Formats: sequence, C-alpha cells, structure tokens
Amino acid sequence: MSAAPAPIDRLPTFPWDKLEPYKKTAAAHPDGIVDLSVGTPVDPVPELIQKALIDAADSPGYPTVWGTPELRDALVSWCERRLGARDFGHGNVLPVVGSKELVAWLPTQLGLGPGDKVAYPRLAYPTYEVGARLARAEYVVYDDPTELDPEGVKLLWLNSPSNPTGRVLDKQELTRIVAWARAHDILVFSDECYLELGWEADPVSVLHPDVNGGSYEGLVAVHSLSKRSNLAGYRAAFVAGDAAVLHDLLQIRKHGGMMTSAPTQAAVVAALGDDQHVHEQRARYAARRELLRSALLEHGFRIEHSEASLYLWATRDESCWDTVAHLAGLGILVAPGDFYGTAGERFVRVALTASDERVKAAVDRLAQG
Repeated sequence: MSAAPAPIDRLPTFPWDKLEPYKKTAAAHPDGIVDLSVGTPVDPVPELIQKALIDAADSPGYPTVWGTPELRDALVSWCERRLGARDFGHGNVLPVVGSKELVAWLPTQLGLGPGDKVAYPRLAYPTYEVGARLARAEYVVYDDPTELDPEGVKLLWLNSPSNPTGRVLDKQELTRIVAWARAHDILVFSDECYLELGWEADPVSVLHPDVNGGSYEGLVAVHSLSKRSNLAGYRAAFVAGDAAVLHDLLQIRKHGGMMTSAPTQAAVVAALGDDQHVHEQRARYAARRELLRSALLEHGFRIEHSEASLYLWATRDESCWDTVAHLAGLGILVAPGDFYGTAGERFVRVALTASDERVKAAVDRLAQG
C-alpha cells in the first residue's frame, strides 16, 4: 500500500512566486516600484485600536478560543447594526485567527474528505481550492451555484464582494442561492470580508433577514477587520451565523488551540465599536480608486465589475502576463488574473492598497506611458 501524499504534495504551486521577475523589473524604475499586486493595508492602525491593544498587553494567561464576553458582545452588536442580523446571541459568533486560516482549514474542520465536494466561484481567491485539497476533498467551480449538480456538494463558498473582480451579489441573487442550497442540504459559507467597501453597489450579507427569511440554518458569514480597520497584522476575523455549525467548530478549534490573542481581542472590541475610522479609511480608498480607475481607462484599459472591494478588475484584451510585463516596465506591479482561475487569463487585478504618494506615481506613469 502506497503512503498518502504529504500535505505539500496536495497543494498547487504558490502563485506569487511567478511574479518575482516582474517585481524585479518594476523595482528597477528610477522612482521605485509601485506595488499594486497585493491587497495588504498600508495606512496606520487607528490610534484607539492601538491603545486598546497596548492596554491589554499584560495578558499572561491563555485566551479562550470563543473570546471574552466583551468580544462576543461586540461581534453580536456589530452583526445586528451593520448586517441587519436579528435575534443574535453569543452562540452565533466565533472569532478566528484571520479569515485565511479559516478558509484554508474549514473543510478539514467540517470533517470533509474524499467524495465530498467544495464549490466556489470560477474566479476566486485561491485558498478556497487549497482548503479542499488539504481535506482531500474534491472541488468544483461555478458561474451560478444553482446550476451545479448538487450531488456530493457539502460546502458552498460565496464571495461577495468578490476578490478579485469586485462583483456584488444582490439581495435577489443571494436569496435564490440560499433557497437552492437549503433545498439540497448544502452548507453555505459566505466570504463577506469586503462588505464595507461598496462603491457602486451596497453589498448585503446572507445574515440579513430579507435573504435568509429570518433563519440562520445552514448559513455562516465570514468577516475580517484586515481591510476595514487596517488590522491585517493583527489576524483579526470572525464567523457568524448558524449556532449549531459554530458550536461544532468551536469544539474542534478548542482542541486545536486556535486562539486569537487577548490583546487582539481587546483591539477588535475597540474597532467594532467605532465607525468613524471606517468612514475615514473608505474615503482614502475611494479617492485612490477614482484616480487609478481614470488613469487606467485613459491608458486603454477596460474595467469590469469592480463595484466594490479593494481592487480594479482591468483588461487590455491580451494575455494577463503581457499586461503584467507592460506595467512592470512602467514600474507598476499588478496581479495577473489567472492567479484566480483560467477565466481571468486576460485580466489583471489592480489593488488600491498603496499610499497616496505611490498611487499618484502610478497615475503619472500611466499618463506618460
């Protein structure tokens, strides 16, 4: 009997390694690189959040996986205020160590394996596939999930607003998908990490009663503070929804020691209790988006979707790698669309996560190039 493949053998090649030659080209620009390839925040962590973290720095004991009562109160309050959730309680929320960890390990934690299917959008964040592979489950992609053969599908990932396209599923689409998934007893996890960054659309959560009919059965939403509060370095995220699903995940995560640090928990309480810093950060991104969008259009790009999130989904109707090379020659690094699936092979993803100075540099180079 042959040995089971090692976990590394079940994973795809890490896509960002392919960008290294283009990064070197862009870095050689006399005025330095403008890196728009990765959606990592560059603006400061708001002071009230830093203060909360510092005040909780003397935390010698182990934190709990479920989080402090204060954290759970903050999560419940935010879901009700921002997402429209009703009749929410502590059993409906669970902190996680950043959303990527949750996405990568969820199929394993749900007990999925060979013969089970994980479904996710055709253009998608690569970690959905990684999660299925780690669990040795099968994976299938979709344009419309309700057109999938439901046989064997145990987990359905939604992503609205989408990474990479910025597409938003409206309330009617979400309602239809939720009804279909429930009819086939398929668990829905909705990745809503960019929900507070809608530009030309107002994203809606699956936790909204107009979508779920007032029941959270079979539904879990995934949220992150990385983008809204510049907390990517804190690894602060949470899931919310079906209490039965979260109860089982909590028990598994207790055994795995998957704990958010106590100072981070305190920082999340402060972050979710303050809307002002979110409005200010949105304004920064909106200004950068308008500058980059106009410059790309003037340079001959076409932009599709992009009504929300931190990215512009842009094309010159050529191979994405030709576009990456062209922009690298201007000192601008972007992500090739095929990182997110073969359907993106003629697009690039342009992140808004650069300083005002670097965004201006990119705009000037596009105008001159």
